[in-house]
Order: sequence, then structure tokens, then C-alpha cells
Amino acid sequence: MKSNIPTLRLIEPSFGSSFTLTKYNIKYNSHVWHYHPEIQLLFINGGSGKRQVGSHISYYNNGDLTLIGSNLPHCGFTDEIIGNKNVVVIQMKPDFLGEHFFDIPEMRNIKNLFNQAKSGITFGGKTKRKIGKKISKMEEQSPFERLLSLIEILNELELATEDATFLNAEGFRMEMHVQDNERINYIFNYVKDNFKEPTRLEEIAEKVSMTVPSFCRYFKKITHKTYTKFVNDYRLVHACKLLAEKPISISEIAFESGFNNFSHFNKLFKEFTGKNASDYRHELKSFLE
Repeated sequence: MKSNIPTLRLIEPSFGSSFTLTKYNIKYNSHVWHYHPEIQLLFINGGSGKRQVGSHISYYNNGDLTLIGSNLPHCGFTDEIIGNKNVVVIQMKPDFLGEHFFDIPEMRNIKNLFNQAKSGITFGGKTKRKIGKKISKMEEQSPFERLLSLIEILNELELATEDATFLNAEGFRMEMHVQDNERINYIFNYVKDNFKEPTRLEEIAEKVSMTVPSFCRYFKKITHKTYTKFVNDYRLVHACKLLAEKPISISEIAFESGFNNFSHFNKLFKEFTGKNASDYRHELKSFLE
């Protein structure tokens, strides 16, 4: 079995600062499955793409604001067709202001936010626009002003419950045995490369040297999803991407996303998004306009 263990990234704080802030004025691609002990706040100004945080897969458009907990594997975040204007990445260790700083009463909200970030959180609506503007201004601030801005931003994010979506990836942090890391990441990469092909449990189970029943139990324990649901979720996110970006028929989108049965695609798409594919495309078009 080929090794696809997620890469551990070593991150050094910015000079004169207790955390790292990096701005990218070109397309920010992070297709490599990776993790790091730092909590990461990612603001993508415009653009669209897929995001994978733990076993969660979703599509974003018109930019993204996502908070990723410590040691939570992730990848994606940009698209090759519709590009972003710029990207700001803020990374901080959970105790970047001292071991007990977040235990004081005034920091209760931020401590709670860091705990919630273990599952991954994405923010939309007014929060994405408001916080995105504040993050964009941080690059021009002095180190002290930048720190105050970060604390303010984190506090506001904890209060923005109406715009927060929890990605439910908790339990998928890099606390598994090395063999589990290797196995699950081989599976993830296999799905990324082959999601358009028919799902065959026997094939993937054989590739990771397991029986089908053992593989099904193992995958459900690690990801809290069945393998079939995980593959279908990946296909449905790809369908959302195509609905936003390609002026082709919905039946063609279903086929290009790996569904050979159109009625089955319609049923799963409505369960996944809460609306049928034509309504989803119409609403997204209206929103972007």
C-alpha cells in the first residue's frame, strides 16, 4: 500500500509576533493533505472551490472564512477555474499567548471557540464579509495592533453563531496510530482520484488489505460515515461545483459527478442540500449576480 500520510507542516511565527499571518496575492492552492498543531483561520477573498476538513467535504463560493482546529487534517480551498482575489492565512498555537492566558474570565469566549474549532467551523453571511475586511487590514498594522485585532476577531467569531456552520470533523485529529493514518489517507486519496468510477467495496478493501466487513467497520469508526456515503458526498460536492461553474445540463452534471442513475442523483442531492439541483443552480446564480 502506497504511503499517503498527511504532511506535518512546521510553522514559525511571523517576525516580532506570537502568531503567523501570511497574505497570498496569487491563487492559494493547498491540495496536499496536511495538518499542524497551530489553529488556522483562513480567509479567501472571492473565488470558489472544494474544502475537505477531516472527513467533511463541502463546496464554497464567493470566498470562504474557515477556522480549523489544532492537528485537524485539511486540504483544498481554491478552485482552478474561478480564482480568488487574495488569501490571508492566520496560524496560532492554542497557547500562543501563554499557557494560562485563555483561562482568565475575559478570554472565556475565545477558549470556547478554540474548543469548537476541533470540529472545524466555516462562517458565512455578514460575518464572512465583516471579519474578512478586518483580516485584510491586519497586514498593514503594527504587531501590537495586529494582536489586538486578532483577539477582537476571535471573540466576534465565537459570538457569530447565526453564521457558523460546524463541519463535524471532531475526532479526526491526528491522534490515531501511524497505521491508521496511512490507511485512511490512502482511502481519501483514492476517492479523490476515482470518485467518478463505480463504488466497489471489494476493490478498496483489498487495496488496504482488509476484508469488506472489517473495512466497513473501520471506516465508520474513523470517519463516522459509511464509505458509500463518503464517496457520494464527494460526488455531490463536485456536482455543486459544476452547477456553479459549467452551463451544462443537470443530467450531464450528474454523469460527470459519478452518478449513472439520474433519479438517484436527484434524491441524494435534495437530501444533501435541501433543494433540487435546478433550484440550487438558480439560487446560486441569483446570489452571485
